[in-house]
Amino acid sequence: MSKVHVFDHPLILHKMTILRDKHTGHKEFRELVEELAMLMAYEATRSHPVKEIDVETPLAKARGWTIAGQEIAIVPILRAGLAMESAISRLIPTARVGHVGIWRDPETLEPHSYYAKLPQDIADREAMVLDPMLATGGSAVACINTL
Repeated sequence: MSKVHVFDHPLILHKMTILRDKHTGHKEFRELVEELAMLMAYEATRSHPVKEIDVETPLAKARGWTIAGQEIAIVPILRAGLAMESAISRLIPTARVGHVGIWRDPETLEPHSYYAKLPQDIADREAMVLDPMLATGGSAVACINTL
């Protein structure tokens, strides 16, 4: 939690603007959330380690690259994070998926966890917490503490 990355990729900025526009319809909104989730996952995994491998092509052997290092877990915070889950699962199909439910007390604004179903090996995985409703970050911190 000591590192924050602000996404400044032109496509992300552009799509965020359309997403925020009050004239954007429900269908387009959902599509934009999925597109943004994929773009953010792409940026978030930019420094993920890779290793060289040999692969048989139709013509000959070739050198290629495969994901190395820690396996990934996708953990959406219910319910808003679910909109991002399918897009990232398509991008990283080997990722395990968990879910954490958190509600915020309307008086104290403190987050409270009501559900957690995580992969058994969550401690061995790099977790991507999905929460498009970031305000104070309290729910995201509560989710990370659940991991």
